[in-house]
Amino acid sequence: MLCCIRRCAIAVLLLLLPLASARAQEASLVSVQTPRGAKQAFILIKPQKPVAAVILFAGGHGALRLTSASSMGWGAQNFVVRTRDKFARQGFMVAVADAPSDYQSARGMNAIFRMSSGHTNDIGAIVSYLKKQANVPVWLVGTSMGTFSAANGGIGLKNIDGIVLTSTITRADPNWSIRQSHPHGVASMRLSALTVPTLILSHRNDGCAITPASDTPKLTRALTKSRKVDVVLLDGGNAPKSEPCQALAQHGFYGIEDQAVARIAQFIKSN
Repeated sequence: MLCCIRRCAIAVLLLLLPLASARAQEASLVSVQTPRGAKQAFILIKPQKPVAAVILFAGGHGALRLTSASSMGWGAQNFVVRTRDKFARQGFMVAVADAPSDYQSARGMNAIFRMSSGHTNDIGAIVSYLKKQANVPVWLVGTSMGTFSAANGGIGLKNIDGIVLTSTITRADPNWSIRQSHPHGVASMRLSALTVPTLILSHRNDGCAITPASDTPKLTRALTKSRKVDVVLLDGGNAPKSEPCQALAQHGFYGIEDQAVARIAQFIKSN
């Protein structure tokens, strides 16, 4: 009888373990006050024992307009937004950053703001929150326009452990006001100030005119002080369902999301 009870208890425990794990992976909406007085919201996914934390920066104007951890006004298909659970399954504590409260209009965040000291401090507020949740390395992962944010945080903050740039902006659009000051986009930023490990991830056939994989040398030449710089060029995926600069094309690693996240995770865990 006692043996039977033990077997039943073990069986119940095994059934409950996946449920406990699922609860640990549940997302929540967090909002923190930034040093400049804005509210900075983000989706938080916190595994029980994270190996590292990643702050994910969407491309475009970045204004997700979050109303809950699962409801947003824009950006649900963006590469780093739609793959947030994949990052969590790699053992990462995940923060999907929204635009701050004063940049929630339709225009959202432009490149000028993404490169500003104000944005640096907004990112720093997220980092401080994550550091209080778990004593793990914090990495910044940006895609497309989000690479301005990731690079800015890596340059301006002292408590960042590495950055990942995916589908990086390397050519300023002719209509942008930064055309003269930053003709090569992120590659025109002060990347020589970056000392942390840096991964550059692109799709070899990215058809977006301002993020071609062929421009990768612009970035590597500028990263003169990073402890480690790796370049990963991916191939394949599904036929595009969006314009070349949008999320459901090679620009957004459409159809090879698992591979893209796995390569990012591999770099973070090895550094």
